[in-house]
Amino acid sequence: MSLRTWFADKRQKQKGQKSETGHYEVKDETFEQLWVECYNCTHRMLRREFLTGHGMCTECGYHFRINSTQRIEQLADAFEVINDDLVSTDPLVFTDTEPYHERIAKAEVKSNLYEAIITGIATTNGTRFALGVMDFDYMGGSMGSVVGEKITRLIEVALEQKLSLVIVSASGGARMQEGIFSLMQMVKTGAALGRFHERGQLFISVLTEPTFGGVTASFGTLGDIIIAEEGSRIGFAGRRVIEQTIRQKLPADFQTANYLLKYGQVDMVVKRPDLRQTLVGLISVHEKSLKQAGPFMHRQPAMA
Repeated sequence: MSLRTWFADKRQKQKGQKSETGHYEVKDETFEQLWVECYNCTHRMLRREFLTGHGMCTECGYHFRINSTQRIEQLADAFEVINDDLVSTDPLVFTDTEPYHERIAKAEVKSNLYEAIITGIATTNGTRFALGVMDFDYMGGSMGSVVGEKITRLIEVALEQKLSLVIVSASGGARMQEGIFSLMQMVKTGAALGRFHERGQLFISVLTEPTFGGVTASFGTLGDIIIAEEGSRIGFAGRRVIEQTIRQKLPADFQTANYLLKYGQVDMVVKRPDLRQTLVGLISVHEKSLKQAGPFMHRQPAMA
């Protein structure tokens, strides 16, 4: 008897209902509520163990995707949300298989968010920093006008309060339903980060599974330090598109975090349980260097 059937029998024995085959039957969600199966090694683990283990497989260490709320809970002791009132509109009155405004409504229900990123001020081990966390559950973490605006405003708050900046990316790229308006966010966030760099402040970009398209091509790869989470896939175009374009088979580990580290496109690959302490350590080193260097460390922006 399989483990799934055993749980089905146990639940249905209480109801006294048997199927024609002689086994008690129950809907699959009962099994899914109690157990999680690893996509990588097919190991089954109790959901409570999975949730307390950073959303990782207890057998092989595979990193499952986690949402923005879970990520913030893992990285911050306290978090003050800012600019949460910004919501998407439909500037192009766009319709593909369904109207864009209906997609927005569905995404809000699915993710329990108003947009594909949460921004705010985090405190971890007494260290304050500006933190933005993208959420793949909201339309694949796509970057539209509101995402770009929230990131830009977060950068401006970090500039004003002289805080280090951390952005955790998980995105399929620019949001096609907003057309050129979404592409403009690449330039806007890049310009804001340009001002941030001129002041000598620290920006750490954390790339998680998956980070692609316009996010990779803009703020995702503009960090002073670029960290890739273990097991992440990172790139611009997808693997299949590239293979069809160049008419060659790509390596099995192409676009993985360790592949990018090998070729110098990221600075380090960090496992999820170590990410919190890595960020705090890097920010602490930077803040200490600023104190030792004095006011000259903060460069003034060039005059127009």
